[in-house]
Amino acid sequence: MDFLRYEFPISGVETNLLLPPLVMFVISSLTSMGGLSGAFVLLPFQMSVLGYTAPGVSGTNFVYNVVSIPLGVYRHIREGRLAWPLLALLTLGTVPGIAAGYYIRVTYLPRPEHFKVFVGLVLGYMGVRLFYGVAAELLGRSARKAGGGFKGSDRITGGRLGWRSASVDFQGQTYRFGTAPLLALSLVVGVVGGAYGIGGGAIMAPFCISVLNLPVYVVSGAALFSTWISSVAAAICYGLAPGGHVEDASPDWLLGGLFGLGGMAGIYFGSYLQRWVPTLVIRLIIGGALMLIAARYVGGAIG
Repeated sequence: MDFLRYEFPISGVETNLLLPPLVMFVISSLTSMGGLSGAFVLLPFQMSVLGYTAPGVSGTNFVYNVVSIPLGVYRHIREGRLAWPLLALLTLGTVPGIAAGYYIRVTYLPRPEHFKVFVGLVLGYMGVRLFYGVAAELLGRSARKAGGGFKGSDRITGGRLGWRSASVDFQGQTYRFGTAPLLALSLVVGVVGGAYGIGGGAIMAPFCISVLNLPVYVVSGAALFSTWISSVAAAICYGLAPGGHVEDASPDWLLGGLFGLGGMAGIYFGSYLQRWVPTLVIRLIIGGALMLIAARYVGGAIG
């Protein structure tokens, strides 16, 4: 099928046009069940498989998020599974950090070997947090257990957003979390996500699940929506802001769009699958993928 091969002019990547959407359909079908768009796996795929290592790869990740997420968010809203107070805090925290993350990426992490170590450390932290949450739940130490599969009749029935604390009502329980701590952490995560190319939701979702003990089904919609909002801001930064000494910081819009089309279908499909898959299975799948990639990048730098 050589007639489908194409060289993308911005990134220089040459591949079959069917590969980007197919890869991201598979990846996002799994990751979206935990509130993740799949961008954290897409970045290593672009660098290690497609050979795209310029700073613009982070911006291309954000383009993927912009295209892929809206349909999945729509499904969460339609089925009453969007925690609006959590969404507000995640968005207010991560968006301001995006610009700082962009500056760090093009100024201090333009070289692939340095950026891969950064990627490995971020993914390793995410994986450790997820596995810690799984272990705590299995040993009965978790304050609240997220339970089994999602029931179609269950909806987020309410929530409050206050200056000191916020809450979400789900399955007959009220889950509370502090406003200021979550905002502060979201700001830091926004900086990291802006440099990496994931919008912040991929880091905040494991934290909300394993540290705040929020059910996956409460976190997923808010994490996806906040990732989309912050990704719009980040794509603008990478596409329009000056790159300083870096000339190749602009995203590959076409490549990111093709990834996004596959991700859009995968996220929508994953939001359907979520109701049938137990929480622990979702966490183990995501955590395992994170740790494997982290070990490769950090281990390669040490070796």
